[in-house]
Amino acid sequence: MAVLRMSTEELSRVETLMHVVSGRMTVTQAARLMSVSRRHAHRLLTRYLDDGSSGLLSRRRGRPSNRRLDDAIRDQIVALVRTHYHDFGPTLAAEYLAERHDLRISREKLRQMMIEAGIWKDRQARRPRPYQPRYRRDCRGELIQIDGSKHWWFEDRGPQCTLLVYIDDATSELMHLRMVESESTFAYMEATRAYIERHGKPVAFYSDKHSVFRNARASAARGDGMTHFGRALDALNIEIICANSPQAKGRVERANATLQDRLVKAMRLEGISSIADANAFLDSYMARHNERFARPAFDVRDLHRPLAPHDDLRSIMVWREQRTVTAALTLHYNKAMFILEPNDVSEKLARKRVTVCEYPDGRLEIEHEGHVLPYRQFDKMRQVNQPAIVENKHLDAALLLARQMQAIMPHHRKRNNDAPARRDQPMHLFPEPEPPAKIDRRKLGGSKLKRGPRLSDEALHERGTLRFVQRT
Repeated sequence: MAVLRMSTEELSRVETLMHVVSGRMTVTQAARLMSVSRRHAHRLLTRYLDDGSSGLLSRRRGRPSNRRLDDAIRDQIVALVRTHYHDFGPTLAAEYLAERHDLRISREKLRQMMIEAGIWKDRQARRPRPYQPRYRRDCRGELIQIDGSKHWWFEDRGPQCTLLVYIDDATSELMHLRMVESESTFAYMEATRAYIERHGKPVAFYSDKHSVFRNARASAARGDGMTHFGRALDALNIEIICANSPQAKGRVERANATLQDRLVKAMRLEGISSIADANAFLDSYMARHNERFARPAFDVRDLHRPLAPHDDLRSIMVWREQRTVTAALTLHYNKAMFILEPNDVSEKLARKRVTVCEYPDGRLEIEHEGHVLPYRQFDKMRQVNQPAIVENKHLDAALLLARQMQAIMPHHRKRNNDAPARRDQPMHLFPEPEPPAKIDRRKLGGSKLKRGPRLSDEALHERGTLRFVQRT
């Protein structure tokens, strides 16, 4: 005897139809009780009278769902994800499947398929941590969070570099992106100049306590502790605010995490492996990102201000330092001597202060009261050419030891410690010497001088040292 497994709803319908058959209930009352139409109630009654309780079983039982994906399409999606999007999340993978392959599938369905295929694993639920939320600003352009994210943006296709991120606090809109070699003053000057030319001047920038934004060694000799980047923003009437913790500027930190996931994969699909190609691609990516994640501001006003007539970004975004001109019309900057060309202006500047301006593009100008002074440069950090080493008894070992000891104490081979980082300048006047190889100090004094190998006359002739050998 077959056993019928009926659901609770089906058992309830059997009981209701039994009351209809016995005359204790009308069809209209039964339809209202079963939450079906009167026509469907008559249909259920007919099936009950013909087949009994088994006639009320769902006829969809054992049949595939109408929304079930075809096996071929399912295998195609899994193969595409496994080939191109194996490290993508279900949400991002669903977006690229619809955009690049015209395969539209819900992210939850894709998540289930990726879990079944062993491509994706659900993250364990994190323990909730109490935190004090900071509400968004009301208007666009009121507060712009900035930060530099050092990451392997090109994976193994290129070097490690830094992405400068500008995000609006009110809308979570990416305002500006720029890929640079390192997080430096000149890099932020170039990026901020491009930002202002595109959007205008915001009310304030919100950053961390990086040395670009805050001078922790403020003293009376150095002034009020304002950095060169802070001085440039002050000239533009833009406030710079430093956050006390990374959590305080959570908008840009969260954007960094999103970009390290999505932007890396987008550049991989586009085959981008250089900083120049990345900067050309960032505008189009930024538009896609904002369309996906940006939100409208609480207030529709835009607080960005246009540049004032006296605002010259070229002369403001610059590294400025004061120097005193000697009686010989010379000045020293970054261990280099600059000799002013004699003219009507420079001849009157002995014992006076001038301004050395170093631009982000590598140019260097010497100014005094609006006049640009011509100059000649003499770099004191000249390279010392080592003569050829004659392998005669202990001389080669002694010279090697002397070079090693000189390499670990290159006090005259270093630029000033407070000089700006110049990795992001395309051209500048201060080339750095090749860094010496790392040497273990503990082994320098304990190395024994050994006699070098005896060379043949042919080898000495090739080295040009045969004339130094005494014949016995």
